[in-house]
Amino acid sequence: MLVDFNDLPEHSRIWIYQSNRSFTDNEIQELEESLSNFLKEWTAHGSHLHAGFEIKYKRFIVIGLDQTNASASGCSIDASVHFVQSLEKKYNVELLDRMNVSFKQGEFIAYKPLKDFKKMAKDKSVSPNTIVFNNLVATKQEYQEHWEVPASESWHSRFV
Repeated sequence: MLVDFNDLPEHSRIWIYQSNRSFTDNEIQELEESLSNFLKEWTAHGSHLHAGFEIKYKRFIVIGLDQTNASASGCSIDASVHFVQSLEKKYNVELLDRMNVSFKQGEFIAYKPLKDFKKMAKDKSVSPNTIVFNNLVATKQEYQEHWEVPASESWHSRFV
């Protein structure tokens, strides 16, 4: 069951998929329609899941799930991964590769392989104050409070 992302409770589970490039406005419209259709039908053991989404910075797909009535099961998580894989193919983007880092460079969002980010930190091209996206947040509250943070406040701190 599709719900407005803003209406999801703070304890909702979150999955963040970062794209290796920005989506175009047309692609975002298509993505919103595809995500809406998927989440309307997303179930776990026959129960509709109360889920919503948002697309941030034309680059991040954020799916939230209120697990109060029904939790995601192995099969429902597999279904969501297959759905995201279909988006990767359709738009020729990377969404599931967790070995990449996104961070702000001014108003621009950079996307680099982790090894390149480490080298940039060593070369002082990024600092503890560089705003990074901590895609490991697990709840909507963590997402709202700890997703976009200085590298010193994230797992990225070990590199800067």
